Amino acid sequence: MARQKRIRTAGLAAGLVLFAVAGCSAEGGGVPSPGGDAKPSPTRTGAAGGAPETDAGTLPGVPTAEQARTQLAGLKVAPRGSMSGYDRDKFPHWASQGESCNTRETVLHRDGADVRQDDECRAVSGTWVSVYDGKTLKSAAGLDIDHMVPLANAWRSGANTWTQEKRKEFANDLTHPQLLAVSAASNRSKGDQGPDAWQPPSQAYWCTYGRAWTSVKATYGLSVTTAEKDMLGRMLDTCSS
Repeated sequence: MARQKRIRTAGLAAGLVLFAVAGCSAEGGGVPSPGGDAKPSPTRTGAAGGAPETDAGTLPGVPTAEQARTQLAGLKVAPRGSMSGYDRDKFPHWASQGESCNTRETVLHRDGADVRQDDECRAVSGTWVSVYDGKTLKSAAGLDIDHMVPLANAWRSGANTWTQEKRKEFANDLTHPQLLAVSAASNRSKGDQGPDAWQPPSQAYWCTYGRAWTSVKATYGLSVTTAEKDMLGRMLDTCSS
């Protein structure tokens, strides 16, 4: 018998309840699909492992504003480094995540609503809200997966000394607030610029953006420029607490 097409959908809370009643455990986040396969559902928790940061949306590991301010104070301040030797291929990205999925498709599934994926894990339909500019998109073709701290920016602030394996980890990080699906237009407008040179057009996202960028730099021990640190401080000042 031909393998039944797998259709994965986000937000199946009611389905989880039915499976639990039937004696199936939802532990580990696997949600059985119509084809009998399971796809892990993303787990979103606050920085301390407690309640989710409600304004961070699907972005994982975003610290509180207070935690981000502490991290920001501890970042090394240094001039912008050289691009000498940089090559995007030195950050192997869109690595396999299992079940025919790669990092890009995993983020598309996580960040969208009612996302349907084919047997090769490609998002064939769904709805996505680009937090950078507030645009709603109905096709994955209009989306890019943004690296919160761009690869070239990371290179200039310390990643040039990393091993290839660490750069791969950075480029495919699904645990920290490093990857999110946004409109292709906003991602390409951002390019490899730091927050001192580019900010999300939607100022309502500045608080989360500042917290996420600071967290990634702190997690990976990357430096910031003086202008970058100043703008991150301004972004964190837009947070309610």
